[in-house]
Parts: sequence; C-alpha cells; structure tokens
Amino acid sequence: MTPLPRLDRRTLDSLVASGLDPAVRVPATASRDLATGIVHLGIGAFHRAHQAVFTERAAAATGDDRWGIHGVTQRSASVRDQLLPQGGLYGVLEVSDDGRGRASTVLDLVGSVRDVSYPAEDTARVLAAIAAPTTHIVSLTVTEKGYRRAADGGPDLADPALAFDLGVLAHEIDGSATDDREPSRSAIGLLVRALAHRWRAGAEPLSVVVCDNLLDNGPQVEALVHALVAACPAAASSELLDWIRSSVAFPATMVDRIVPATTDAHRRVAERLLGATDAGLVVAEPFRQWVIQDRFAGPRPAWELAGATLTADVTPYEQTKLRLLNGTHSMLAYAGALRGHTMIADAVADPVLHDLALALIDEDSMPSLGPDTGIDLEAYRDSVLERFANAAIGHTTVQVAMDGSQKLPIRLLGIARDRLAAGHVPHAAARAVAAWMLYVRAASSSTLEVGGAPVALDDPAAARLGNAAAGSVDGLADRLLDSSGVFPADLAEDDRWRAAVRAGVTELDGLGAVTPAGV
Repeated sequence: MTPLPRLDRRTLDSLVASGLDPAVRVPATASRDLATGIVHLGIGAFHRAHQAVFTERAAAATGDDRWGIHGVTQRSASVRDQLLPQGGLYGVLEVSDDGRGRASTVLDLVGSVRDVSYPAEDTARVLAAIAAPTTHIVSLTVTEKGYRRAADGGPDLADPALAFDLGVLAHEIDGSATDDREPSRSAIGLLVRALAHRWRAGAEPLSVVVCDNLLDNGPQVEALVHALVAACPAAASSELLDWIRSSVAFPATMVDRIVPATTDAHRRVAERLLGATDAGLVVAEPFRQWVIQDRFAGPRPAWELAGATLTADVTPYEQTKLRLLNGTHSMLAYAGALRGHTMIADAVADPVLHDLALALIDEDSMPSLGPDTGIDLEAYRDSVLERFANAAIGHTTVQVAMDGSQKLPIRLLGIARDRLAAGHVPHAAARAVAAWMLYVRAASSSTLEVGGAPVALDDPAAARLGNAAAGSVDGLADRLLDSSGVFPADLAEDDRWRAAVRAGVTELDGLGAVTPAGV
C-alpha cells in the first residue's frame, strides 16, 4: 500500500487539483504570503482550534494579508516539529454526534500559522518577532499556571523561572546583557522581556490579547505585567512602565470551544477525508465562541466577520458561561457519576438529570444574571444542552468532576448568593451543590464506581474534604458546609441555604444509580 503524503502546501495544491472530499474546507490563506501580525504564546491544541480559526476566516472574509501567526510553544518543541515541515498547515476535525443517528464530520484546514518557535532554543527569534513593527498583537493561551501568580494574584517573585526571567530583563534593560539569546523560562517572563524589546526598538503600540480562562483576564494580566516591571529595579527606573501604560492594551476576552485530545481514530478519519497525513491535527466540537473587549492599541483582524463578538464589556458573557455552561457541566458531572454514567453525553440524556439541568438553568442560573445581559439566554441554554449531548467529544463525568473545591465558588456559589440576596431560595443550585457533596463522600470513601472502575476524589483539598464528608449521609450537608473550607461564612450561616442543601442531599441520595442501558 502506497504511504500517504504528508500535508504541506505543495501536497494541498495537488490534492485540490485532483478533487478533495466535500467535507474538507480549504484554507483561504494557503497560497498567500502573510506578514506576521500576531505572535501567539502557547500554540497548543486550543489556540489552533479556536483563535487561529477565527483569524483564518477573518482573512477569508477580507483578503487582509497582515495577520500571519507566529506561534510559540511552551513546554516542548513538539508543535514546532509537527507544523514547520507542513508549512504551518494543519486540520481541525469538527466532530458531532447526538447519539440519535445525527453525526457529522468536517475537516477545516487552517493556513494562518506561518512560523513556530520554541523559546528554549529560539527566544531571540520570538523577541524579534514581537518587537517588529509589523506585529500588532501578542495573544496568549498559556493556562492559569503560566502566569506564575502568588495566592494574592500578584506575581510569584519566589518562582525560580520567573525570577530568572526578571534577572535577564534587568541585564537587557541596563545594557549589561551580552545578547538576547538567553532562553526565557516562563511565558509571562517572556512576554515582559518582549515588551521591553519592543519599547527599545521604537515603542510601537501593541495589543496583548489574553485568551486563558481567567475572569477579567486582560486587566488581570495587565496588572501582573505592571507589577513585574515595577519589581525589576532596572526596568522600574526606566521609561518602560510608562510606555506599557500608555501604548499597550490588554483587552478582556471570553473563549469557548471544547477541544478534546486527538486520538489515532481521529487521525484515521482525517487521513481518509484528506488523502494525506497531518501531524498537527486537532479535534473540536462545531461550536466556537470568542467575545473580545473592543480595546485595542492598533490594528486587528476583522474577527467579528468570522463570528467573534466585539463588545465594550465582556463580563455578562463571562458570567453567562460560568453559570449556565460551567455550573451545569459540574452538576451533570457529579450527579452523572453518582448515577453510573461514564460520559457527560450519557448524563444529559438521562431524563432525570436532564430535568435537573433544566431546573438549575431556568430556576436559578438565568435569574441570577438579571434582565439586562443583552444575551439571548434561552438560546444559549439550548446550545449548552445540545453541546453536552455531543457524544463525539468524549467528556467523562469524572474528568469534569475534578477540582470541585476550586470550581464550586465561581460556578455555583455565586448563583446561590445572588438568588438569596434577591429573596429567593435557590433550591436547584442547592441540589447541584448536594450532588457535589454526595460525590465527595462516595469518592473519598472508595465506594464510587463509574464504568466498572473505582473513582478516587481528585481535588487539591481531597484530604480535608474526605475528613469532613466521612460518616453517614445524615449530617453530610452540615459537615461540609462547616468544615470543607469551600463555603464563605455568609452563605454557610444562611439558614435558608443550609435547609435547601440538606433537602438536596436527601433528594439526590434517593435517586439511586442506573446503567446507561437502563436510561
């Protein structure tokens, strides 16, 4: 059997000439020379399936050739080694399956990535790319850990990698550095060094677009950058901070798309559709959302023509996602695992849990947002439940249930506090919290099995939670409200909330487990 060719621009031209499968979308930018307009730190699967797709489609809509992407890897050179031999080309395999015979697969080829660097070997090239006047945007998906923040949200100056980068920055500012090839050891340190290089190279304005799941992400990173420059004596005594304050914008964003791990089965599907191998393939659901604060220091792609929402205030969209999507996702994960469901798609197909999800959204989550969000909340609710039902994504209940002690305060407890403040008892939100409590008790006592496998509690506070949950179901709500460290005092001490959570524990404990075949 003749081996398939590897995807690159020449191979793509040949495949197009011979006729591609209708399910393959050819990139608008594949045959064009693009200037580097965006440097992206953290070119993992999410960026390739999200921001790069928006950028590709904006270029298709406008023909604007200024927005080639220079991707920067973080932990290894693997993405560089996947993409550079392909000229930056790769595919996004969009998969959908509602479990009722309606399935679709589309291979969306993306050509906007034109260069990839690995800072451990290519820091000088990254610094030069960000300093170049043709670069107008630095975007980031480096995960929350990549920002090296201390518990108070400021920079963790004791972090060795961050301290190293600040030391290099000091030498670059005062001119004692021999060259700029010293590898950066942290993403945020690399960003601050790059801003200093741009300032010294001519101080062209720049927009830093943070795409990680942090609330108010742009302003948070802006404050972090200011604090890092102020913490470096050489930088603080220069005019660098004044330039950053006046010429670098940090718009807030909200991003959403489910991007599961790419499997060998996905690769075989893509090869069958394309007729070539793709080392850079990523997988995604059809849905994608990008909300961006319209606060830029210079030019930007016409992302709104690709479906992005440009707005003065991202907050309503963040809160809608956290409460309608993330809060419901968590509830389905805990209750679904307790009912024996392995997959989120199975949980939302369970009529009992589907009704609980609808009640959470309709009775508490949507009312907690208030009447003036400017968002069609009912349409958003329907899209959320449809996305959860996509069996092709492969989200497991146990995977989503991780780290509940960190997720509950922002996903569910805010709903409860707002409803109580408005004079309403949030019974549906209390049931969701009760599902977490029962999950904690079962997982920490080694009595939970999902898909025939035992489930342990995966949470940074597992020991404390396990101790508080130990014992009978009677009193479980009170023990966790008082001793878990998750609930703020005003909520834990509210008798209305306490009674609702107790009732939720009793109700959900009586549901019992089912097997997917019995649903």
